[in-house]
Amino acid sequence: MYVSNLQLRPSITAIRLALFLLSTTGVISSANAQESDSQQTAAEHSVLPQIQVIGVNQDGFSTQTVSTTKSDKPLFETPQSISVVTRELMDARQATTLDEAIETVAGVTSSTLGRRGWDDFMIRGQSASDTMYLDGLRIGQANWVAQEIYGAERIEVVKGPASIYFGQVTPGGTVNVISKRPRAEAFNQVGFTVGNYGYLQGTFDFGRPLNSENGKAAFRVNGMAMNSDDPTDGVWYRNRYIAPSISLDLGARTDFTILAAINQRNYVRQQGLPVAATSLVNNGISVPQSFFTGDYTVAPYDAEQKSIGYVLTHRFDNGWTLNQTYRHLDMDMTGQLANITSAPNAAGNFSRNVLSQNFSGRSDGLDTNIAKTFNWGGLKHNVMVGVDVMYDKLYKDSKRCSIAAQNIYNPVYGRAVTACGYQNDIGIADITLAQNGLYLRDYIEFNEQLSMSMSLRHDKARLSTVYPLKSVPTVTATANTNTNTENSANTGHVGFVYKATQNVAPYISYATSFLPQTETTFGGNPIKPEEGKQAEIGVKFLSDDKRLSASLAYYDLKRRNVSQTDDANPLYKIAIGEQTTKGYEAEIAADLKNGWQLSGALSVLDAVITEASAGQFGTVGQRLPNVARKTANFLANYRFTGALEGWGAGFGVRYVGAKTATNNAYTVPSYTVADANVSYQGQGYRVQLNIKNLFDKEYFAGASSANWVPVGNPRTVMLKTVFDF
Repeated sequence: MYVSNLQLRPSITAIRLALFLLSTTGVISSANAQESDSQQTAAEHSVLPQIQVIGVNQDGFSTQTVSTTKSDKPLFETPQSISVVTRELMDARQATTLDEAIETVAGVTSSTLGRRGWDDFMIRGQSASDTMYLDGLRIGQANWVAQEIYGAERIEVVKGPASIYFGQVTPGGTVNVISKRPRAEAFNQVGFTVGNYGYLQGTFDFGRPLNSENGKAAFRVNGMAMNSDDPTDGVWYRNRYIAPSISLDLGARTDFTILAAINQRNYVRQQGLPVAATSLVNNGISVPQSFFTGDYTVAPYDAEQKSIGYVLTHRFDNGWTLNQTYRHLDMDMTGQLANITSAPNAAGNFSRNVLSQNFSGRSDGLDTNIAKTFNWGGLKHNVMVGVDVMYDKLYKDSKRCSIAAQNIYNPVYGRAVTACGYQNDIGIADITLAQNGLYLRDYIEFNEQLSMSMSLRHDKARLSTVYPLKSVPTVTATANTNTNTENSANTGHVGFVYKATQNVAPYISYATSFLPQTETTFGGNPIKPEEGKQAEIGVKFLSDDKRLSASLAYYDLKRRNVSQTDDANPLYKIAIGEQTTKGYEAEIAADLKNGWQLSGALSVLDAVITEASAGQFGTVGQRLPNVARKTANFLANYRFTGALEGWGAGFGVRYVGAKTATNNAYTVPSYTVADANVSYQGQGYRVQLNIKNLFDKEYFAGASSANWVPVGNPRTVMLKTVFDF
């Protein structure tokens, strides 16, 4: 089956009903860690919970335990590395961006491009931020609008090829953001946060149960508003977010929740510093990290993402369970970016240009599967068969503009942005991606100790790219060009878990992935789909009381047909061959009975180019740019008792190793930063002070081009007060 012109919409009746109920007018619901079972159990609410969880209850009223694996299989018995960042952990660290929320997960490198206003992260040495998922459905061809994590119940990080769970993803892994859902009890929460650099934020989260026959109807509305300046002069952010949701009572065997959200973001893009004017180059020239390389005449970015969809589960009398998720998403983004295009000369002048961008798109996604557990051939099987489809349209209109050079010694702002027009490296593109996938999975239990996970998937994708330019003299390679490509692939996953004891489970797995490339070369030629494969071996530990969990993994990952920005034509791509990542990951989390909560992660990897054509972004054996070989972190939190009951304090350390730029133009040194927090839990309120980068360590976030380098985050102080009533 191939769906080439898919038009997926929820019924008009359902939308009207949702909007009506939501208009009537939600404490932050936590993800509960538990041993997976068909019945929900409550987990202890904690300030600093474990990162790696064993299973996650569905928020709302379903008795089915669900996780990113689309099954009730506990993660302890899943032959793959999957980490979950809970709502409590995000709140304890006062994480404000997705990059910040997942930076403590083993194998994740985030914010390598600095504070540019988008989500930027790598998993196991491979870029993964362009294949993000929201509630199990891909956001679109790429993630142009940063996701608002205040609306997230938890964030699931799947490492390695994950085609059976999510379809078309990069082989390093993917991130799946799970939205907050209605709860069975009434609750009200408002919060206020202030911080340095003009940070002001207000939040609310309200929920109410509704009268229904089975007690399954409820609604929830959560939202936030944030204004902030930046450590860089002239840079600022304005975020607005609201997410209503409603669960309808359609019978004891059916769970149905409608999810909607509006995410608005306005900001000036922070673009780092000229490399030659930093300590990375020993030429005696240095500018402070607060130096603004842009200009006040450059238009800020204005982005909006709107979505509406539903999550449906129905349990049939014969033991089969139907699961379906649908979402429609609209995206718009406009703005301008001032690029650094040269090193400062002897007089301190460096040249710039302005990239003017206008992106808009819509995406419809639908995932449907049925599952059942039964005995056959003397073995226990948990079988799932499903199909997912996506139809995504993206319009890109980019122009290159002129602006006067800037001087590092005597900067002058207010320079006019002029001569905007289409040039050789940019223009207009209308890209349509239609894909569908058929997948089959079987969890087989040979006995109480040995189990196997076996999955197969078949994908088809059709990509249509139109360059509608008619009469632009300088655009000769792409004017009046249409491309249409079709690709298909079979991918799969097989893994074994052996429960040596009730607490120790070694595993081994092999998986492959497939990802159509939606970009083209400067000549308008499509790039072959990306392919990945990974072998992984590891062991997981879980204590009897579920208070201590740990995991250790070794993996060997290959990524073929990799595309990278064409330096000669930055708005287009070029294939650069094959990349290989081999490494170790370890995670541990403990909620001790004496008030201590501990969490740690370690990653050691070698990410190198293993195949490359002459002159194409590096040579065989060269390290991949922006990938640290070693990262580590440790978090500790203590809850006082006795006379100091209600007080809590925490401390954390994060280490990120050295990173190299493309073609080894320079190396960004390693850095270590410390975080601290103090909190007080009163009756119906909580006050929390977080200090990030406690000792104000100056560092560079990553390694970019030969001309500019992104800066790190200085000391940040945030004071939050939350009221429950």
